[in-house]
Amino acid sequence: MKNKIKKILLGAAFLALFNPVNATEYRVNNAQEISALKLLPGDKVIMNAGDWKNQQIVLKGKGTEKLPITLLTERSGQIISGNSTLKIDGEYLVVDGLAFADGYSEKDAIITFSKNSAHCRLTNSSIINYNHPDKTFDYKWISVFGTYNRVDHCELTGKTHQGTTLVVWLSEKPNYSQIDHNYFGPRPDLGVNGGETIRIGTSDWSMYDSFAKVENNIFDKCNGEAEIISIKSGRNLISNNLFYECVGTLTFRHGNNSKVANNFFIGNKVKNTGGIRLIGENQNVHDNYLQGLTGTALRSAISIMNALEAPKPNEYFQVKNAVVKNNVIVDCKEAIVIGAGKNSTRTVPPINLIVESNVIINSAKLITYTDIPLNSTIKDNSVKGSPLEEGFITLKENAVKANDDLMLKTQNLKNFLLNEKVGPSWKKEKPNLNIR
Repeated sequence: MKNKIKKILLGAAFLALFNPVNATEYRVNNAQEISALKLLPGDKVIMNAGDWKNQQIVLKGKGTEKLPITLLTERSGQIISGNSTLKIDGEYLVVDGLAFADGYSEKDAIITFSKNSAHCRLTNSSIINYNHPDKTFDYKWISVFGTYNRVDHCELTGKTHQGTTLVVWLSEKPNYSQIDHNYFGPRPDLGVNGGETIRIGTSDWSMYDSFAKVENNIFDKCNGEAEIISIKSGRNLISNNLFYECVGTLTFRHGNNSKVANNFFIGNKVKNTGGIRLIGENQNVHDNYLQGLTGTALRSAISIMNALEAPKPNEYFQVKNAVVKNNVIVDCKEAIVIGAGKNSTRTVPPINLIVESNVIINSAKLITYTDIPLNSTIKDNSVKGSPLEEGFITLKENAVKANDDLMLKTQNLKNFLLNEKVGPSWKKEKPNLNIR
């Protein structure tokens, strides 16, 4: 009997320790009150409505998978202003409903996941026009360090000063970051390098694997510089995103073994809108839909670059073993360029390239060979409305697979626009996307 009672008491103690009924809800009025809290799994911190200006907010603690620690605003979309910033520092922390506006950072990123953070989440939040008055001032809007962190259902719009909008930073171990269901709103051309919307890694860390995922986002007129997304690490997945009238490209800039699949690039004939640019080894580009892009050379629908003989970490590495397959390219100015960027130093052509089973319709230029790829396969690509080249065949009305690919891609685009819930739930205004 004693042993039975002991087991019951131990069980009750275990449940009391991990039961959210015992979690505490705190209401706070400023960043200092948040920092003073000793938060435990399941605790909630609610930011009261009021003046949240010039607040350096730090959410620190260790939640669990089942009992995260949550920071909420009294009203979703509550404005955080002035020189305010947020640091997420711990494990299983969730930040929900913040809206940064009417201010700018004086030094650091607006929102930072710390190097020790793991399994943390920023959701249902926004940063709108949070710009330093000096347009050359460089800070990121979101810096993602740590591992297994997620940014989802957020809006980031109107960045007009230098610096990448969102950066995933690397370390010796993969980060497994997840960036999904966000709306990245218009960003003007800065006229200088460093204005990417997303960058995954840096040149110095590019040979390390990241395993980041960027999925189900909308990139709307993200024109900060030539690279909309810059992949500078290994083993990343960029899938099921919409790039709408973006003047630039999704670029495999450094690193190897990444995949770009099932994305939509809609240019609507806007000048210099681009597609996908390949550099590095074992990159895989498949099942993307690219329409109405006017970019050429480095901004063509599919641009496969030349490289240097002995590149430094920040230079151009040879394209090796790339696969470009099952993509649909419609009404683009230049569908495919091989050897893009060739000049007196970029003299090394792609090798072991596969360009296969793509569908190209009404493109002004089917394929441009700036250089000749080595030991490569270009075959079974279906074409309508462009003069044929070797490796390309006429798309016939009864060519079931090619026509099915086209119909599937267009239906997937409609499904994406209808069904994906992108951006904060409390935002009433929806992006005006005209798919022609």
